[in-house]
Amino acid sequence: MAYVTRLHRPLTALILSFSLVTCSTDDALSPPGRIDGGARVGSIGPVPVDAVPQEAVAAYPAAAQSATFEPNPEQVAAAQPRQPSRRALPMIDSDEAVSSGAQPGGSMPVPEEGVNMDAMLGVDQPVVGLAEEQNNDIAEGNASQPVVGGIGEDNVRQLGGATSLPAGEDNIGYDPDLPPLSAERKAAEEAQRARAMEAQRAAERAQQPQQVAMLPRVRNPMSTPDYTGEMPGAEIACRQRLKKLGVQFRDIARISNGPSCGIDYPIEVSGLSGGIGVQPAVKLNCQVTEAFAKWVKYELAPSSRYRYWSGVKTIKPLGGYSCRTMNSRRGNPMSEHARGNAIDVGKFVLKNGKEIDVRKPGFFAFREKGLLKAVRSDSCKYFNTVLGPGSDPFHKDHFHFDLRTRKTGYRHCD
Repeated sequence: MAYVTRLHRPLTALILSFSLVTCSTDDALSPPGRIDGGARVGSIGPVPVDAVPQEAVAAYPAAAQSATFEPNPEQVAAAQPRQPSRRALPMIDSDEAVSSGAQPGGSMPVPEEGVNMDAMLGVDQPVVGLAEEQNNDIAEGNASQPVVGGIGEDNVRQLGGATSLPAGEDNIGYDPDLPPLSAERKAAEEAQRARAMEAQRAAERAQQPQQVAMLPRVRNPMSTPDYTGEMPGAEIACRQRLKKLGVQFRDIARISNGPSCGIDYPIEVSGLSGGIGVQPAVKLNCQVTEAFAKWVKYELAPSSRYRYWSGVKTIKPLGGYSCRTMNSRRGNPMSEHARGNAIDVGKFVLKNGKEIDVRKPGFFAFREKGLLKAVRSDSCKYFNTVLGPGSDPFHKDHFHFDLRTRKTGYRHCD
């Protein structure tokens, strides 16, 4: 049993080798019969080009030319009768092709005079193209459409006629390929062009900065009105209030000393309520007079009676209207005195004969000091500016009261 096993492997290898050799012989690879016969084909061999029908060769020329196998005469005779042989075309660069005058691809050489397509098509008369016909008409002056010369130049003119087209606005939109415009159509286009130009000018004017007429500036209603000669209602009302306060005054003529000095509706004050005299009389405007009268009636007179058991008899002012600068210094702004809007007071005379000088009183003048201190503090309720002794050297001998208007509403009391 072991001997049989040892022989099994060599026998198997021998049988496989014999089978491979048998299958690789030429007889085994050759077909047993014709391809188009009834026999079954076991292998395929090369077929010569001449064995293929002529129709198949014409349909597949590349395949016929690419075949490299040698023809087998026996197989060709068995397949079909032999076709007459075809003459092969010479190579392009061969001597035969050059001597015969053949062109690549089998085309004929081009004659020196060119190719006459009309003669080839059998046409007796030459065919004239549209462009050639138009050129002939233009050259002979028989063109139906106007011909324009000088396009792109300043002198545009019509060729072949006496009418020329001057360069300008009349030629805007002219098209030589269109028939001439009628008079109505030309007028309509000119009107349309005029409207377009007017619209363009309007657009240009709209883009330009507009010039606005300068109107007179409206005055501030709180400011003093311009002088017209007729007293405004505010001045009339102010004078009615002065009468109720018991102020003795009279209207005087307008004071005008230039643009910076003057009073449009001035008054001259000579007395206040309670029989208090103002000596000498001062020229003021109505507004500051009203404030001064209220201060004397509601503050100064009660303070005097409280401290001295006596009322005020006379007030001696040092100034009213005066066309000058502040503190009479050159270069300073104009003073409120220049508009009659301020009053200066130097002395108060009581009914018991006591004179109170505004200048700094003595060391033991306690009641006088108290009265002057009350004048400085109480007057700031009625005036916008109060200056006196101690404020600066210019007010060491008098009190200054005015109604100067400040944008912030600030009241200066010093």
